[in-house]
Amino acid sequence: MFLDGVQMVDAAYSTPARFHRVEPAYRMTPPSTPLPNLEEALAELAQWNVPTADELVAQMRTYLPSAEGELLKKAWLYGAAHHHGQRRKSGAPYYMHPVAVAQLIMRMRLDEASICAGLLHDVVEDTPVTTADITALFSEDIAHIVEGVTKLDKIPFSRTEHKQAENFRKMLIAMSKDIRVLLIKLCDRLHNMSTLEAMRPDKQQRIALETLEIYAPLANRLGMGWMKSQLEDLCFRYLYPDDYTSLKADVGQRRTEREAYVKRVVALIRTSLSAAGLDDVALSGRPKHLYGIYRKMKRQNLPYAQIYDAQGFRVLTDSVEQCYRALGVVHSKFTPIPGRFKDYIALSKANNYQSLHTTVMGPAGQQIEIQIRTKEMHRIAENGVAAHWRYKEAGKAISPKDEERFTWLKQLLEWNAGVSDNDEFLDNMKVDLFNDEVYTFTPAGELKVFPRGATPVDFAYAVHTRVGETALGAKVNGRITTLNTELRNGDVVEIMTRADSRPSRGWLDFVKTARAKTKIRNYIRQEQRSRALDIGRDLLEKAFRRGGYSLTRAEKHENFAKMLSRFRTQTFEELQIQVGYGKIAADEVVRWLLPTEEEGEPQPPPPPSPRRAKKMRGSGPATVVVAGINDVVVRLGRCCTPVPGDDIIGFVTRGRGITVHQYRCPRARDADPLRRIDVGWSDGAEDEVAPVTVRVHTGNSPGMLAEMTQRFRESGVNILQANCRAVNSRRAVNEFEVEVKNADQLASVIRGLKKLQFVHKVERVRA
Repeated sequence: MFLDGVQMVDAAYSTPARFHRVEPAYRMTPPSTPLPNLEEALAELAQWNVPTADELVAQMRTYLPSAEGELLKKAWLYGAAHHHGQRRKSGAPYYMHPVAVAQLIMRMRLDEASICAGLLHDVVEDTPVTTADITALFSEDIAHIVEGVTKLDKIPFSRTEHKQAENFRKMLIAMSKDIRVLLIKLCDRLHNMSTLEAMRPDKQQRIALETLEIYAPLANRLGMGWMKSQLEDLCFRYLYPDDYTSLKADVGQRRTEREAYVKRVVALIRTSLSAAGLDDVALSGRPKHLYGIYRKMKRQNLPYAQIYDAQGFRVLTDSVEQCYRALGVVHSKFTPIPGRFKDYIALSKANNYQSLHTTVMGPAGQQIEIQIRTKEMHRIAENGVAAHWRYKEAGKAISPKDEERFTWLKQLLEWNAGVSDNDEFLDNMKVDLFNDEVYTFTPAGELKVFPRGATPVDFAYAVHTRVGETALGAKVNGRITTLNTELRNGDVVEIMTRADSRPSRGWLDFVKTARAKTKIRNYIRQEQRSRALDIGRDLLEKAFRRGGYSLTRAEKHENFAKMLSRFRTQTFEELQIQVGYGKIAADEVVRWLLPTEEEGEPQPPPPPSPRRAKKMRGSGPATVVVAGINDVVVRLGRCCTPVPGDDIIGFVTRGRGITVHQYRCPRARDADPLRRIDVGWSDGAEDEVAPVTVRVHTGNSPGMLAEMTQRFRESGVNILQANCRAVNSRRAVNEFEVEVKNADQLASVIRGLKKLQFVHKVERVRA
């Protein structure tokens, strides 16, 4: 029996059964290698009714009838013994989790090696077992999958986001070689989400947010509809508990009414299809999952009572020809809604999803969405990659046809191979993996698929890097247009180039694909390095000339290698670049290499020592500490307005001192890494105040300004100025420039504003 999300929650927290006789399945002959605590582990698992190895083998044989199952039994025993004594937060034996993951893997009908890897996926991370042990006792194939799934908990990271990005990068590299790594990881995450109730609220929120931003979209990108829906609903439950509870109750109250409506529509469609000779089609109606309904409510700013297409209808046929015939019948029976028809059969999605989507005006004036596809298309829509990626024989290679389905993954890794910044890498992944697609064409008719909002610059870089770097303009459907024009489905795009044209930093403000962003940033960084090299060499030449020395002679000095080491550089070119960026003074290099007689032998530069930075007039309080630079002017970036408590980073700016940004500020990510410098808030930072702008989206009703002002007053926040304007008769936008002591105080006032009934959204403004 396969467990869905709700069933797994119930099963994980059920009380253990009374002790009963250990079944024969727990008495199997153990592997030749002795297993510690095996008998105790078997007895405990029997108490908790954990599915036995024999039961898992029986499930596997429902779709792999020729499988012997001995390897699976061996893995079951090995995992049970090594996880014995470990418990989940709920108090249940930890091994319940790997067994549940193995059951989900079997739901996807994967091979025996995948099931074994699911049973063993945590032994390397949580027990003394090594990857080499897995290879020796099982197989290199299983060890490879386990290694790919294993997290990097033992590697220190300075920030949680770094760890998340490194985990994700490692998983993508592993799954590019073997997609089973990701499939098992998704099963692992689904079961963890299903048993999240025992965690602290802050951990629930963190894990749910990561799942919603990364794992649910990944399941969607791989075409696994059932996995995506379950992950999103579980995230919804923990991220927005009040909205989840309210919507679940609303859906439950209208269940009888909804079921009656579904039966009525199904009967009407079936009668029309039968009259057209389509008697063998499968027809069903089903409610959309909760998070999908919630997103529609937010997008359309409507309550649940006014969401009329909260249920969808599906027609499954035997052939593509029948799909289009069924579409014609539906459109002749019901009035189609203009602009709501999509043909994903002729133009399938990047994850191989195929279906016809149409929205029509149904009975009682309600809009209904109908999907029409073949039965094979439906199997692929539900199982996605798992419907193709089969390992029916040990060691058998994947067919070239199946290999082609995942070239996007290898391209994704290739495009981001040079991205060293973890935040940039994670953002690139989210853009390229998790956006709706736009289908465009070259003048020769070649299809190019991009994230929604992509521009001709994205198109140019998709054709070739050189085309992107020399792009001057574009023709879309034969008409000249600007490079920041958003492309639409069906556009024919032609890129106009010129040999002396070069990428612009401004392109980063509108390009969407990771490939374009990475290539543009790399070009700009290389240009900056080239300029810094020229500036640094010029400064050093002048400095040595003032000392009566030439740069050529300096490079031949006996202490030249020591000088590079003292200034923590590997090459002379790197030293010049550092001088060009202003991180090392040219005169200091000359003084060290050519000391005067009074100064004696060369001395190393002074070690870094934190100092309070100078205050720049009009730039706010001097609350930032800069490591390694004395008497430096500091200014806070206006683009992100950091306040005490925010994670911050500094950048050396020639002639302007140090500019401080929030760590995740886009401008900080775009700046050259060589100009970075460590900064932090001083001990007395919270005794000062910093200006920040808060934007509040509200309804347009009397008295709301007074209530918002009261919230600021209750939080101890002073309002410097306010700008309130009505968008229309129902909506208003209000911007408040306020003074806060730290990020916690800002978060407190934002929470207070969100509790107001008429408030739709509150955000911190970043220029």
